Amino acid sequence: MRILHTSDWHIGKHLGRYDRSTEFREAVDEVQGIAEAHAVDLVIVTGDLWDRSTPPTEALGDGIRALRDLADGGRRAVVAIAGNHDSGELFEVLAPLVEPMGVRLVGRIRRPEDGGVLRIETPSGPAAVACVPFLREGRVVDFMQESGKWYGDYKDRLTGIFGAMGAALEREAADAVTVLVAHATVNGAVVRGREYGRGERELHMGDTYTIDPAGLPPGPQYIAMGHIHAPQRVPGAPGAAEYAGSLLPLDFGEAGEAKRVVIIEAEPRTAARVQSVELTAPTRIPLIRASGTWEELVARREEFANAYLDLVVTTLGPDPALAANAAATFERLVRVRADYPRATARAAGRAGRSWDELYGEYHEREHGEPPSEAVRGAFSELHEEVVDATA
Repeated sequence: MRILHTSDWHIGKHLGRYDRSTEFREAVDEVQGIAEAHAVDLVIVTGDLWDRSTPPTEALGDGIRALRDLADGGRRAVVAIAGNHDSGELFEVLAPLVEPMGVRLVGRIRRPEDGGVLRIETPSGPAAVACVPFLREGRVVDFMQESGKWYGDYKDRLTGIFGAMGAALEREAADAVTVLVAHATVNGAVVRGREYGRGERELHMGDTYTIDPAGLPPGPQYIAMGHIHAPQRVPGAPGAAEYAGSLLPLDFGEAGEAKRVVIIEAEPRTAARVQSVELTAPTRIPLIRASGTWEELVARREEFANAYLDLVVTTLGPDPALAANAAATFERLVRVRADYPRATARAAGRAGRSWDELYGEYHEREHGEPPSEAVRGAFSELHEEVVDATA
């Protein structure tokens, strides 16, 4: 059996004021071509299909069409789970509508016997797919309660869920290829460039929302993970396990990252074989960060052609005309900032710290307690909207 693993599409996400719908469609077309070339039986999308829980109509349509095209009239099975950017409720509403196309959407965690483990017939035989959509802190998981266990800590609860799914997959392993599909952060995963902004939501990247590698079950032939955008092997995993990474570089912290899909070959009760297939579509319009004097940056204008730009211009002081001049000079300017001594001194206390962390410190200072998860979430959403609107 051949399986294609892709993740973190974030359909509908803008880069500053730029709509990237065309880039997304080109990347998905390439994924579909890879699925055809490798005669894939099953496609797995490990969360963050859309960038927002209520995607715009065009983005919603793009996502459904992409899943439908990957299923190819039912010749190929497709399974997609909800990530932290997705609405699990929307997935559940859409699920019965897309299932006749060969697409299975899973928006919430279920008991293994109640839909948590999908048994899927593919052209190369059965697959058992255990689905763990993103688990938000504080959410009660019924089957964990009913088994007589109470997990007050996020890691323990997620470990318990993974253990239950692993045990269920072991019962399917005699004649089915077994896959665990999840959207979560495993401790040790590498996330570079966060100081420049990345597509991963900071609110859901802290210590609270993690699981230790020891919490991953040893039984599945392949563990397909989403949430971390940098492609990499899942650190400390007991077997074949990968973060496929995002479909496109979604922000300047991902500039220069090679994007890929993962192809898995497996038969029941045998070790899976894993290979990466690099995507070329994301390189057609690269993301570039650059700094220097105005003269130095203008001299590099040809190098910057056909690229999204994040520029830092060295100046002697504030330059009110900088944004207008940069927009007129560079075709795909996303943001530009002046770097001068006073601005540098003011920013020194914020260096290397996320906006979520700074807001948490402010809230605790003003109100005497840390912000709740709901307040942090509202701040994160508002911050993203402001950045998009002012870039």
